[in-house]
Amino acid sequence: MERISNRLLNWASLLEDSTRDQAVTTSRMPFIHPHVALMPDAHLGLGATVGSVIPTLGAVMPAAVGVDIGCGMIAVRTRFTRDDIASAQAPLSVLREAIERAIPLSAGGKNNRVVATAEPRVAELTRMADEIGFDPSAYVKDWQRQLGSLGSGNHFIEVSLDETDTVWLFLHSGSRGVGNRIAGHHIEVAQALMDKWWIDLPDRDLAYLVDGTPEFDAYISELRWAQHFALLNREEMMDRVIRQTAEYLGQAVVEVERINCHHNFTERERHFGKDVWVSRKGAISAREGQLGLIPGSMGTASYVVAGLGNPLALHSSPHGAGRQFSRSAARRTFTIDQLREAMTGIEFRDTDAFLDEIPQAYKPIDQVMTDAAELVEVRHTLCQLVNVKGN
Repeated sequence: MERISNRLLNWASLLEDSTRDQAVTTSRMPFIHPHVALMPDAHLGLGATVGSVIPTLGAVMPAAVGVDIGCGMIAVRTRFTRDDIASAQAPLSVLREAIERAIPLSAGGKNNRVVATAEPRVAELTRMADEIGFDPSAYVKDWQRQLGSLGSGNHFIEVSLDETDTVWLFLHSGSRGVGNRIAGHHIEVAQALMDKWWIDLPDRDLAYLVDGTPEFDAYISELRWAQHFALLNREEMMDRVIRQTAEYLGQAVVEVERINCHHNFTERERHFGKDVWVSRKGAISAREGQLGLIPGSMGTASYVVAGLGNPLALHSSPHGAGRQFSRSAARRTFTIDQLREAMTGIEFRDTDAFLDEIPQAYKPIDQVMTDAAELVEVRHTLCQLVNVKGN
């Protein structure tokens, strides 16, 4: 761990100057308590650094939570093994294509209708919205049809093997368009309040909402709804992946373990003697013994971990590999042949649409996990057999 200042601690051995500068700026906001914790996967983000843990007294910065509210991962450990996969009557491309048909992909992907498995989840979200006097349709008219859809970018679905050759089902997604619209709205509300109060910020995207105000209360209520949408969205997709896997192998999937965790969220917690709002932007909660998921990049390993409850890290850990190249820079730098080489032995959709997700665009996940040795303990290492992504 590196102490950049009394208000900024860093666990990233690979850290760009621009990312460090951004984190320093955030750490100087007057309501930070006691310090910002930079995770090993830290990289430049909107307003606040992706891969940072930001504890605040009496205020929350919506952009420091992230625009994909509740984004996170879910994993299911099955009783299937490598031998079960090898004995399947069809190639893995059949399983990949079945998953791609069952789950809408891409940024604009959505279901044609609310399917039966999603109906109780939509009903639960509708009740929750009614209880807080909130209408999600004001943000996205057909938000119900986004439940059970993947999105694009670094969101993925994978079938993997752990170190014992046990099959895991693993996916990464968030609150989709409705969560993004909620986040964008409240960032604008916070910025308008800064203008109204003549508050000069070092970065306009560090605009904040003050605890106890109607604007703050509205944001927290809608944020919690979006966090729950993201969690149920992952549950719905995982159920579909399980169904397709069972059909592919010709036998029911028996779940041994299911883990579902956010990495873009804020919660009220107590740290260093005070009750604070902890915003984890690209970081997961890692209390002692708490299970979590840290995915690598496309084509590399992912990890099932248990938190070590590091107090200086505010009981947090990294959420993934962390970008080294922007999407546009990755497209300029790498080739489809390099992507194919990186994905050797993994069933994936062979297209240059995924060049910006090539493993070389990310920090080496092994280095990230080495840096995280004080934060988590590795329980399982997952290596991909099948990869599904949205364009």
